[in-house]
Parts: sequence; structure tokens; C-alpha cells
Amino acid sequence: MVMATGIVAVALDLAGFTWATRVLLTVTAALWAVMAVAFALRLRGGRDKRRAEECKPVTLTSIAGSGVLGVGLLLFRHEAAAEGLLALMAVAWLLLLPQVVRHLQRRLPGAAYLVTVATQSLVVLASTLAKQLPARWLVWPAAVLLALGLVLYLFVLGRFDFGQVRDGAGDHWVLAGALSISALACGKLAAAAGPPVPRPLEALMLLVLAVALAWYVLLAWAEIRTPRTGYDGRRWSTVFPLGMTAAAAMTAGTVSGLHWLDVLGHVLLWPAVAAWAVVAVGAVRHAAAPRAPG
Repeated sequence: MVMATGIVAVALDLAGFTWATRVLLTVTAALWAVMAVAFALRLRGGRDKRRAEECKPVTLTSIAGSGVLGVGLLLFRHEAAAEGLLALMAVAWLLLLPQVVRHLQRRLPGAAYLVTVATQSLVVLASTLAKQLPARWLVWPAAVLLALGLVLYLFVLGRFDFGQVRDGAGDHWVLAGALSISALACGKLAAAAGPPVPRPLEALMLLVLAVALAWYVLLAWAEIRTPRTGYDGRRWSTVFPLGMTAAAAMTAGTVSGLHWLDVLGHVLLWPAVAAWAVVAVGAVRHAAAPRAPG
């Protein structure tokens, strides 16, 4: 929820809808606080339970959600809060990512791509801070993490269960979302390293975005061919890639000077907003539905 709501808010800001950004960022911050408490409570259940939780890719949403919130806070010049979130993310990434990668098996679900999403979330926030503060020393560590995130994507891709494209409940969309955030990370890093924008980073950004858009089209076609109705919490993992692809396209258009990419990002924003609204209504209805005893 945090990742999806936050990135839709950021994409709305890129499109010029500041009022909607403020509303959704407020929701994002509230959801992040709930996530932080829930995350802490889940890690209190003893060493064995804590280790089991740390091995699950879903724990990496704590890093990615914090990154999206940090970028949103920077839109309104809250640098100190964003710096605090970056430090928190770095510690969590060092502790959690090795555990998750070590326990990845064959026939992975889409949630496994969170190893890339969490890594590139660090790159996006660090690069945005490097540009805004400025803090140029963040550029080189961010570049190393960018490369590592792409390597992790290829690692998961080799173990991904492609049957999820047809049967997945929502998190299979992270197949595209992980590349979209990688393209956004390239764009943010290129902006922080310039001017002028480094040509290799610009080329990499456009290449990664092109592959992300190809996955986007394939996944959308699969949804049309095999509709999956009904609420599932993993549908938030569908909203996130939709919003992230829109944000990545708009950012790539600005960095590269290709106006049509900016237009494409604006077009892709509205399916993301619509999906967010539908899933949010589904979540509220699901939470309010009566439960059978036991």
C-alpha cells in the first residue's frame, strides 16, 4: 500500500497535480507509520520467527516503501526527514537483503523482484538527495547499487515462474515494476551526475525503460486474456508498477529531452490512478467485511 500510494503521488506531482500529491502523500505517511509498527511487531516473535520473517522477500517492502516516502518528502523540501529515511533504509538493506537472496529458490513469484526494487529505491532517494542538497558524494555509491540492482533482476529472472504471468494474483507485475524503478534510478542518477547528463546513463535508462514497457504491454495483455477479478492484497503490487512506469517515463522524457516519453508518462498515469482507486476501494471493503468465527 505504501509503495503504490507513494509512487502514484510522486507521478501526480510530475504531471503537475500538486494538491492530489499532498493528499496521497499524507495517506502514504500514515500507512508508513502503520507499516513500521506492524514490521516491528512481526520481528518480536522470538529468534526463529524473526529469522523466518527476514527471509521473505515481502520484508523488503519496508525499504522500498520508505524510499518512495522519502522522495515524496523531498518534493516539499523535507531534506532532514529524507536523510533519516535513507540512513534507515541503508541499515535495513544491509541486514535484510543478504538473508532474502540466500533463501531464494526456483520457480519464484513476482515478489522476489523486490530484491531489485529495494536496491533501486536506495538509488532513487540517494540520487534525489545528491541533486537537491547537493551531496555529490552520494553519486558513486548510488551507481554501484544501480548496477547491483540490475544484476539481481537478472538473477531473479532466471528463476521466475513465468506461469505467474497467466495465473498470478498481482505481484507478478513487479516483473515490469522492477525495471521501471531501475529506469527511474538511471534518470535520477544521470540528473545528479550532470550537467551534462552522462550519455552511458542516458542510454541505459532508455534501454531499461524500453524493456519495462514491453513487459508492461505483455502483462496488460495477459490480464485481458485471463481476467482476475476479486480483491487480493497482492493487487497493490500491480498498482506500484503502473505508477512507477508512468513516473519513469516522465522522468526519462525530462532527462533525455524526448518529449514523447513525457507525453507517454502522462498517458500511463491515469491507468495507475484508476487502479489505485479500485484497489483502495477493494481494500476498504475487504477490511469492513464480516469474518466468520474461527
